[in-house]
Amino acid sequence: MKRWLLRALVALLVVIVALAGFVWIRSAAALGQRYAIDEPPLALPTDAASLAQGEHIATTRGCRICHGPDLGGHVEVDVPAIGRLAGPNLTRGRGGIGATLGVADWERAIRHGVAPDGRPLLFMPIRDFANLSDADTAALIAWARQVPPVDRDVPPARVGPAGRALFAFGRMPNLLEARLIDQHAPHAAAVAAEPTAAYGRYLASACIGCHGEHFSGGAIPGLPPSFPKAANLTPDPATGLGRWSEADFARTLRTGKRPDGTALDPFMPWRNLSRMSDTELAALWAYLRTLPPRPRGHR
Repeated sequence: MKRWLLRALVALLVVIVALAGFVWIRSAAALGQRYAIDEPPLALPTDAASLAQGEHIATTRGCRICHGPDLGGHVEVDVPAIGRLAGPNLTRGRGGIGATLGVADWERAIRHGVAPDGRPLLFMPIRDFANLSDADTAALIAWARQVPPVDRDVPPARVGPAGRALFAFGRMPNLLEARLIDQHAPHAAAVAAEPTAAYGRYLASACIGCHGEHFSGGAIPGLPPSFPKAANLTPDPATGLGRWSEADFARTLRTGKRPDGTALDPFMPWRNLSRMSDTELAALWAYLRTLPPRPRGHR
């Protein structure tokens, strides 16, 4: 009996060591991967309208959520076993990295999720930004480079052992979203700012990180179970927006209140989205109505 128990314990230990080795090797290879990104240089605008557009993009696409309203950095989530989701200080102040970044570095981070040394950025929601047009990317960079310096030291993003395991087994793909896009695909052409589904599709890419590629929401990969689940944005009548009107949709994003009067969870950045123009909200609604209905949680 004792011999059988010893063999079982040894076998269990071997399995544990093998799994730990697999997790470490797979995650280390992905974390250490280097990407060679060769993009034509962007010419940054200096006019007031372009800088205002850059600030608008930073607000409505969530840059000021992860990096803070002043771009001085912010820790969004810190769960030791899983990891720390932290947006670094992007300014030229103490603790910031703005002074060290060239235009190409900014572009690689924003549209490719890649650091200056070629490694993938942790938790950078690159699927939200990969389709930005050259003009919008240039406007965003131009604005970010001229924000006032902020003196703030922000602990760096990191991944913990449980986060490595989740990633290795495909349960936390948003750890390294640089792996999820075609790094050599041509960037989106500029889309006319009109209340059309085409423009709405361009804008809706900013919703992918939380609501999924199919916009049906559910649990957000990599976040603790205690975090709220993303809403279903498809026209599913039971769990989505199938019974909503365009006016309901716009009012919800403007006020943070659903048609039934209940409040959106604070984790939903409706205050940022409320800054969208009437044209942008109409375009976003037009696109969401073209989606096939899906039950909530099918991402």
